[in-house]
Amino acid sequence: MKTAVSALELLRPRTVREALVMLRDDGPLVPLAGATDLYVALNFGTFSATRFIDIWRLEPLRRVTTRDGVLSIGALATYASLARSRLVRQRLPMLIAAARQVGGVQIQNRGTIGGNIANGSPAGDTLPVLAAVDAVVVARSASTERRIGFDAFYSGYRANVLRPDELIVAVEIAPMEGRQWFRKVGTRAAQAISKVVMAGVRGGAPHVALGSVGPVVVRARAAEAALAAGAGIEHAVAELRREIHPIDDVRSTAEYRLTVAGNLLRQFWAETDARP
Repeated sequence: MKTAVSALELLRPRTVREALVMLRDDGPLVPLAGATDLYVALNFGTFSATRFIDIWRLEPLRRVTTRDGVLSIGALATYASLARSRLVRQRLPMLIAAARQVGGVQIQNRGTIGGNIANGSPAGDTLPVLAAVDAVVVARSASTERRIGFDAFYSGYRANVLRPDELIVAVEIAPMEGRQWFRKVGTRAAQAISKVVMAGVRGGAPHVALGSVGPVVVRARAAEAALAAGAGIEHAVAELRREIHPIDDVRSTAEYRLTVAGNLLRQFWAETDARP
């Protein structure tokens, strides 16, 4: 019987090196790991690619380590493994908060942080966290490795600067002082696509990033500057409303998202105030 996957080709490398050589010599190939989004697109016929490379078994890409103070999270680290990680809990607890709100248990066991980054949905729950901490995406090919600042990684809606022969192998986060904060607003507390999602760090200078308010994750630089200058929260909210561009869709309206984003910024600022 012919199915939606009958005409697809799947390559299965045994090592990271073999995967990178396949991407170089046998491409174009679409990396496939947890496939929590990709399978849905294939099933609905909205994904046109027919050739894939299965990287799920590449264990080196699951490691969570630190080196010279930098937290390195392998691209195949699942949401469930992030939630269990001692290093992530110590260094980036708001990423655990985000991981625990991605889908249900099945999705958390299969979905990967590298997949969330590559998929590039503006509603991706981990993306504001990574934007807020100035994460660096590590991309590797058979011949080179480069580090791409998170604010330069996306070139448009679900589009990024990866080359066809490159694979996301890790995301790196340098130490960041301050109180971390994460909130997701959706139809339900879990198993729902976000209407607005915000991550923030309040330290020497505030860092704020939002999802579902534009074609890509938004780093709220103007609102950050207003907060850092002591201009007051309402001025910062006004700046935030000017720098985000939500849309009307089946989940919400643009005006609702503008209102919620402002409320989340107020909540972030109030709940991270260290004064007695």
